[in-house]
Amino acid sequence: MNNQSQFGKSALINLIAAALKSCREEGSLSGTTRPKILLETPKHEGRGDFASTIALMLAKIEKKSPRAIAALLVSKLENQADCVEKIEIAGPGYINFFLSADYWLTILLNIHKAQSAFGHSKPPKKQKIQIEFVSANPTGPLHVASGRAAALGDALARLLEATGHEVHREYYLNDIGVQMTLLGRSTYLRYRELFGEIVHLPEGSYRGAYIIEIAQALKAAEGERFLEGPEADHLPFFIRYSFDTIVSRIREDLHRFGIDFDHWFSEKTIHQNTEVTDALADLKSKNLLYEKDGAQWVATTGFGDDKDRVVVRSNGEKTYFASDIAYHRNKFERGYDRLINIWGADHHGYIDRIKAVVEAMGYAPQRLTVLTHQLVNLLRDGKPVKMSKRAGTFVTLREVMDEVGVDATRFFFLMRRSDSALDFDLELAKKATNENPVFYVQYAHARLCSIVRVAEEKNADVDEIIQNARLDTLRLLTLPSEMSLIRELSQYPALVRSAAEALEPHRITFYLQNLAGLLHSYYFSCRVVTEDAALTKARLVLVTAVRIVLQNGLKLLGISAPEKM
Repeated sequence: MNNQSQFGKSALINLIAAALKSCREEGSLSGTTRPKILLETPKHEGRGDFASTIALMLAKIEKKSPRAIAALLVSKLENQADCVEKIEIAGPGYINFFLSADYWLTILLNIHKAQSAFGHSKPPKKQKIQIEFVSANPTGPLHVASGRAAALGDALARLLEATGHEVHREYYLNDIGVQMTLLGRSTYLRYRELFGEIVHLPEGSYRGAYIIEIAQALKAAEGERFLEGPEADHLPFFIRYSFDTIVSRIREDLHRFGIDFDHWFSEKTIHQNTEVTDALADLKSKNLLYEKDGAQWVATTGFGDDKDRVVVRSNGEKTYFASDIAYHRNKFERGYDRLINIWGADHHGYIDRIKAVVEAMGYAPQRLTVLTHQLVNLLRDGKPVKMSKRAGTFVTLREVMDEVGVDATRFFFLMRRSDSALDFDLELAKKATNENPVFYVQYAHARLCSIVRVAEEKNADVDEIIQNARLDTLRLLTLPSEMSLIRELSQYPALVRSAAEALEPHRITFYLQNLAGLLHSYYFSCRVVTEDAALTKARLVLVTAVRIVLQNGLKLLGISAPEKM
């Protein structure tokens, strides 16, 4: 039998499974099927803490009424766990479980015991996972859509780490090709312009003010050095200098945003190391590469793609898809169990072809997950924000961080599913009111820190109170608002696991807002530090447990938990 500190939803499911087995062994149930046992949290008070529909699921198979099956199971379940106070059959055959008050109170002790590890878990099988995200072309500053990808990728990495996996963060640098040539030439022409030359930027050039800034830095450092001689002689230098400058700024922005990648992977290296050629040769050896119209094609239609894809053009130039094939082959060869790519919504049509070629190379396609994120609609008081003067065509991540701060930026980016459009109101993100969701959650944490300070000013040793907390003291927590808080706290570990499994960090933002709402309501209706010393101790254990969970949840999102606001 599980004791109260070990007992939980999974243990209750195990008890139901044992009851089913017992009924089958005695012949009261046939045992011809083994349905998945699920527990739900009833939406209405008075209907228990958990409810099972197992009897309803078995009724048709067993050719018995659901209530009759429920009665059989309940007869096996009664008195099997001390913390199950009552079991009742309701409606057509629901089995409702009422857990004891001590079960819920024990959760507070568990939170304090685990501290920052509360909500962490170990998976059935630990995986080595790589998340490749942001990967914006190094031709300009990061825009807000890249910021959303950054927040999403980092939060997913934190969730997967919290659930026991080894996670590597990677940025893929497209550092060869036409866009690099255009970048270098744009800077070169702006550089000449600074010396009074009238220049004409070709179509596709980069025209943001950041290009002029790079050219100005070059002029200050190098003077007239590059005015003489043909453009072709100078272009490699301008390409490398522009690339290095922009990547350095991208690194700075991401570091400020709380993200440091484990690896910055250069596309150029897989060409220099002949990995692209080797990957295509491998496909050819499998009879999956063929020639048509002077080009080389990979037969992806045999693996779910809607058409075959060109990997080498008729002029001998390799396509971006050829690089992507080699890059994903490289990832798998590095020993990752699972790959997660985060791409912009404009890459949605690319998913089937990359999954197809992964399977064509002999890897299980389910080992690759591709998430897409929709664009961010920047608003100011509900009205669209004009594009950035500095970037030329978009608002940069740096500008948003400068205006509303890192915490608000990350929280707002994580408030919706990644595949949903996101409205980001800059004025709302700056408000120090309950309308602002990140302020609302952070203020809940700061408020709890303030309560602790008040208690300490009145000579309460909060650390000692927590260390010596026992059930007999916690049994003074009897108010419905106190039990609501405890029940919400109990959901956190399962929520972290489900958010990690579904790759949906927005579930954490919803949870934190709800927990903060319960805390704020409790604060306004109940005093924590009272004249009753025993009650004060119990309530301090409760609110400091809430503080731990708020802090843990914010950390999963990469957001600070301030002690004062």
